[in-house]
Amino acid sequence: MEIRPVRYDHPDAVTLDALVQQEYVLRYGDPDVTPLDPEMFVPPNGVYLLAYEDGRPLATGGWRTRDEDGEGYADGDAEIKRMFVTAEARGRGLARRILAALEDDARAAGRTRMVLETGIKQPEALELYASSGYLPVAKFGHYRYYDDSRHLGKSLLP
Repeated sequence: MEIRPVRYDHPDAVTLDALVQQEYVLRYGDPDVTPLDPEMFVPPNGVYLLAYEDGRPLATGGWRTRDEDGEGYADGDAEIKRMFVTAEARGRGLARRILAALEDDARAAGRTRMVLETGIKQPEALELYASSGYLPVAKFGHYRYYDDSRHLGKSLLP
C-alpha cells in the first residue's frame, strides 16, 4: 500500500470523487455541493492524498486551510474533505491511515485544529472519527444548518 499526494483534479482523484459523490446520493439523496477547487489542496495550504495498491486507487482524503470567515471556522483550522475508501477496500484500515497522514501534514503546515463535517447516515465515519479523538465542535461551513450534519474537531497541538 502506498499513500501519495496528488492534485485534486488528478484523473484518479476525479474517479474516486465521482464514487464518493455516488455514495452521498445513495445515503442522502444528493451529492455534496461544498464548493471545492483543486488549488485549495496545494501545499502549504492543504494536501490531497490517494492510497494505491498494485496501481489501483483505493482511498482518498484531503485537507484544506480554513481560517475565521463568518462560516464558523477558526483561525488555524484544517478541514478534512473527501475521505473515502472504495467498497472492495473497506475494513482494512485505509481510512485510519489516510486520516493520520492528513493530521501529520496539517500539523507540519502549522495548522492547530483539524475539523470535518460528516452526516448521521455515515456511521462508519462517525465511528472512525470518535475512535481517533474527534469531538463535537460548533457547526461550520456549507452544511452548518443541516440537522443530519455532524461537525467534529481535534486539536493538532502537542
